[in-house]
Amino acid sequence: MAHFAELDPTTNIVKRVIVVSNDVTYDDNNIEREDRGIALCKQLYGNHTEWVQTSYSGSFRRYFAGTGFTYNREADVFITSCPPGVGWSLDPTTLEWVRS
Repeated sequence: MAHFAELDPTTNIVKRVIVVSNDVTYDDNNIEREDRGIALCKQLYGNHTEWVQTSYSGSFRRYFAGTGFTYNREADVFITSCPPGVGWSLDPTTLEWVRS
């Protein structure tokens, strides 16, 4: 199964994550294609929506996206939500949360 994260188009924050069947995402040559999954997501939820594939195992785009995560387009990775409490900042190099 493939997973796709819907993004808020202005903030790149993940709104939800859905599962798409491999029957949809794999082409006739048995190659997984993200664009096929995105097309189905847009068909189901509207052409105005924005989707990015996420990996349950974290094998690409660093983390499996969750609601509230942020997608960094330049690095092509998902960034986790800020940990609870005060004193956290996002390291601009590693894109990981660190104690300030």
